[in-house]
Amino acid sequence: MKIETFELERRQSVWENRVKFNLTESGVHPYNLTEILSKEEIEDFLSMRIGYGQTNGSDELRETISCIYPGSDLDNVLVTNGSSEANFVTIWSLLEPGDELILMLPNYMQIWGIARSFGIKVRPFHLKEELNWQPDMVEVRSLISPKTKMIAVCNPNNPTGAVLSEKAMEELITFAKESDAWLYADEVYRGAELDGEESPTFWGRYNKSIIACGLSKSYALPGLRIGWLVGPKSFIEKAWSYHDYTSIASGYLSNWIATKALQPEMRMKILTRNRDMLKENLLVLQKWVDDREDKFVFIPPRAGGLAFLRYKFSINSTKLTTKLREEKSCFIVAGDCFGMDGYIRIGIGSEKEYFIAGLELLSEMIDELT
Repeated sequence: MKIETFELERRQSVWENRVKFNLTESGVHPYNLTEILSKEEIEDFLSMRIGYGQTNGSDELRETISCIYPGSDLDNVLVTNGSSEANFVTIWSLLEPGDELILMLPNYMQIWGIARSFGIKVRPFHLKEELNWQPDMVEVRSLISPKTKMIAVCNPNNPTGAVLSEKAMEELITFAKESDAWLYADEVYRGAELDGEESPTFWGRYNKSIIACGLSKSYALPGLRIGWLVGPKSFIEKAWSYHDYTSIASGYLSNWIATKALQPEMRMKILTRNRDMLKENLLVLQKWVDDREDKFVFIPPRAGGLAFLRYKFSINSTKLTTKLREEKSCFIVAGDCFGMDGYIRIGIGSEKEYFIAGLELLSEMIDELT
């Protein structure tokens, strides 16, 4: 099996820690332990034996996660090493060479690369800027075939920050039902809605729905490397057997901290803080774009720690971001990473002063180019 280079991750892995201003981060400024654990809990944490944990995730963590998804219980949950492992295990366990996967684009491109490497035919449908980053459902229906085994979405979306309308969600479920396909929803940005109203989940709407989520984005706890799958119990049992061949288990300490972070009161505290940071930075970005309306087209994100901008001047997006990185030590994501030249993705989840300083460097570069 040959794999494609995962351009987004490779570029970030090489450069994100070598620049003064990294605006490629798609989450929110991370927490430290003293902000989410009490003094007593920290004492408990320091005295723990660092052994192996339960391979599918601790009972306590799976029970806690299940409370976020009405109608589920701990046996509907598999804890993974980040949502990236959740994506990998799902595609590996459910699809075979020759199957067809209908995939929302733009998207975090991991599923695109994994599926193609496994010999699965990926048939993309596109969120349309002219539809306010909603899908054209006529396009989606045209892709359905007898070989359709899965419809995969990222909602709220990376990189646009768009949230599917209720009508679009229902139509996607209808298409999945008609073809007896899995409906796989990456919901890693659920909880980071800028209006404060949590977007609906695909869970519970269809008996072949699978949800992927984790603590890296909306919860600002990426270093814990905790993700999860929520799905039918037969699928979770199967996915667990594949998980045995990948990372075996997530970290014991991470499971314990995650359980504390996802308790209802702490979960709401975390999400509220993160939304406030995102809203504040989005106001800064909107003003910055308004002052340069001759150079950018921007539909503000409804959720998530990122913004997707189309620029009106003539330069390839990779060349633009490389020039910015090399000359200004500021790093943003090229639209090329999503197959969409002419766009840039900017992380809006960093601390405000850091974010403003990075935008100033981007302003300098744009002024020099135009």
